[in-house]
Amino acid sequence: MFNSPKPLIVILIAFLATAPFSLLCAQEQPQQRIAEGFNIQRGINISHWLSQSGGRHGISQADYFTEKDVAFIAEKGFDHIRIPLEEAELWDYRDEKYKDAFILLHKALGWCKQYKLRAVIDLHILRSHHFDAQNKPLWEEAAAQERFLQCWRELSAELKKYPTSQVAYELLNEPVADSASQWNELLARGVTLLRELEPKRVIIVGSNRWQSYNTFPALKVPSGDNHLILSFHYYNPFFFTHYRASWTRHKDYSGPVHYPGATITDRELNEQPATIRNLLAGSTQEYNADVINEQIETAVKVARKLRLPIYCGEWGCLNTVPRKERLRWYKDMRKVLEKNNVAWAIWDYKGSFGIIDDNGQPDDKLIKILTKE
Repeated sequence: MFNSPKPLIVILIAFLATAPFSLLCAQEQPQQRIAEGFNIQRGINISHWLSQSGGRHGISQADYFTEKDVAFIAEKGFDHIRIPLEEAELWDYRDEKYKDAFILLHKALGWCKQYKLRAVIDLHILRSHHFDAQNKPLWEEAAAQERFLQCWRELSAELKKYPTSQVAYELLNEPVADSASQWNELLARGVTLLRELEPKRVIIVGSNRWQSYNTFPALKVPSGDNHLILSFHYYNPFFFTHYRASWTRHKDYSGPVHYPGATITDRELNEQPATIRNLLAGSTQEYNADVINEQIETAVKVARKLRLPIYCGEWGCLNTVPRKERLRWYKDMRKVLEKNNVAWAIWDYKGSFGIIDDNGQPDDKLIKILTKE
């Protein structure tokens, strides 16, 4: 009786009838390639160190981020750091290197090797581009584009000695061009340049308009390059994650915010004066893990189609929001990202977004949410 295939067919039919739809679909999705052994899962942005120096609050570069910080990050269970670089922090106005800044960068990469962390070198801000829609030179001036490429020539010369399995390059943080084609063209030039210098270096690229998930379908990358990682950023619901942020249009709103559910309820919105209410369009949209998942899938689908790994290089929430709801958002975000096989790095290490508060104390509960298995 064991020669008959019927019992196996019956079992298979039963499995197909009861298996979750998502599991069945997953079998049809092409596998993402791992780029040159650069295996990452969870990391942290080291902001305000070699970029946006005002966030250091007067602390020197050498003291702001040290070997102790790298050891702490590794001990807590993170596997990589993303290091934002600003042109003005590494080169003077004559385009000559600040030697001390490059020494610090090399020290950090040495510490990463010592504590078994990988590193993403992120060209975060150029003098010609500050992730600002009004910042036009990079898209309008040939000289600005050449300077962008020259920064990468010099960074490659400094960093090419590091193994491709340890260090990756992120071409440009949050590009904001007038059109996707403008960024796609410059992206292609940057990738071509780096391929001539370092054929196997992992290069991380995102879409135009702040690396948003919803602009991913317009992203074009060089075909046949298996050493790329796609990257998006995610800060939704923005009125929640950036509550009272001084650089936002809604900075003067001080009423309640919530997660999950509507960030601001209709009643709460209507209680605001018109001058504030007009700045909060969209704030009553409902958010939960399912909504986050649906939005992130827009980027994930592009990566699956291209059979490339995907990375959320920035996500985070200010500590100005209610503590319990902030932690709930982090918990849902991590769950959704990892469910979709998205590696990630939170924004950021220190300060109002960070796992280290303004008093230098670690937020143990948040760290546990981010790193516990």
